Amino acid sequence: MAKHRSQTDREDRDRRDERQRELTAWAFRSAADGVYVVDEQRRILAMNPAALRTLGKRLDEVLGKPCHDVLRLNICREDCALRAARDAGEPIVNRPAEILHRDGRRTQTILSSAVLRDDDGRDVGGVETFRDLSRVRPGLGGRPGDLPTGILTVDPGMRELLELVPTLAASESCILLTGETGTGKSLLARAIHDQSPRSARPFVTVNCAALPESLLESELFGYRAGAFTGASRDRPGRIAAAEGGTMFLDEIGDIPLPIQVKLLRFLQDRSYERLGDDTTRLADVRVLVATHRDLGAMVARGEFRQDLYYRINVINLKLPALRERPADIPLLVERFLESFSNRRGKQVTGVTAEVLDALQGLAYRGNVRELENIIEHAYVLCPGPTVELAHLPPRVRGPAAVASTRPANLRENEAAFLREELARHGWNRTETAAALGMHRTTLQRKIRDLRIDLPATDGRRRRDRTDEP
Repeated sequence: MAKHRSQTDREDRDRRDERQRELTAWAFRSAADGVYVVDEQRRILAMNPAALRTLGKRLDEVLGKPCHDVLRLNICREDCALRAARDAGEPIVNRPAEILHRDGRRTQTILSSAVLRDDDGRDVGGVETFRDLSRVRPGLGGRPGDLPTGILTVDPGMRELLELVPTLAASESCILLTGETGTGKSLLARAIHDQSPRSARPFVTVNCAALPESLLESELFGYRAGAFTGASRDRPGRIAAAEGGTMFLDEIGDIPLPIQVKLLRFLQDRSYERLGDDTTRLADVRVLVATHRDLGAMVARGEFRQDLYYRINVINLKLPALRERPADIPLLVERFLESFSNRRGKQVTGVTAEVLDALQGLAYRGNVRELENIIEHAYVLCPGPTVELAHLPPRVRGPAAVASTRPANLRENEAAFLREELARHGWNRTETAAALGMHRTTLQRKIRDLRIDLPATDGRRRRDRTDEP
């Protein structure tokens, strides 16, 4: 009996193991992203259909070939992601990369790499996944069913932030959205309202920086007829207009101190009075606020009330600048071109690799708004269907174009600045590019164009040549 039970148990384990192998194989074949596995010499052992479609190859054309010969990634030779994962001792996630096809085409991707190790910790190969960004459609990361925030991103930090939206929407707490101008604070505020129980009620925006002090108070709280010259009739104000819904105070750091006192009272007990009226009113309104200013520093300087600061700073969400999420630039470019084409009729469907390289090298002080402005400029000048370097604004075309229209010392200043940053990061181009918020190939182009002399080593960990993939 015991022998029979033991045999039955072994058969059950064998069936489970076989089922697990089947499911693993199906998952590999069905994955939407490209996946491939290499051995310790970086020869391809397996590649899924999504990767083969992107490369335009058959499985028999890639098996046993070195991965850098098959994928021809722009980072393979100098900045191999698998080598970086091995050096770091942890996976490399969402690194921008281009697949360089032999016919001259380029495919923008985001790449993740991990080293495969055996039970003794030896490097026995690697696995890489990549997403073809040309297949990504508008939405959070481009996937159907993602949060309808209106913010297009594949950046892990931004995605993590956006995944908080349903939780934040369900609460009634005040939320402070911080970040540079143009990072999408108003879009995020709208998304929080749209997914909240108040979504059927009004969403009222007040740009505090756009109104002078004399108008801001009356716009917020309303006024009675005769409260001041020109007030010929009663006006309810934005708080009353947002009854039951959400009021979004954009650029709250620009509210003058006298109005901050009244706003604090409203946030504490939802009560207020209109100008020229002594009747206290109550309003059921949730308040979201945003600013690009450092409110903590303003409090220290006496420019912003400390009690108001603590009242609005219940939950603080900082939106990253565009230069901190360069992998989003190809997606945003695609969305803007699609939007302009749909609205204006002329079809412009893409940009050249040189254009994308130039766009990824910008600092984007105006963030997404600045990128949209650049793409609109290019769309207007482009006869179609592809934006070329000449269609971009002169300031975007790179150091050579800038130097021809700027004083000579600007070029010298840029070169000196880059030398200083390179030296600060031990002449490691990858770390320097990341610190400056630009793509590594853009930094390399600038180094070449500005004729910056580099030392023999670049700060990366050196190994014997036989240890390289």
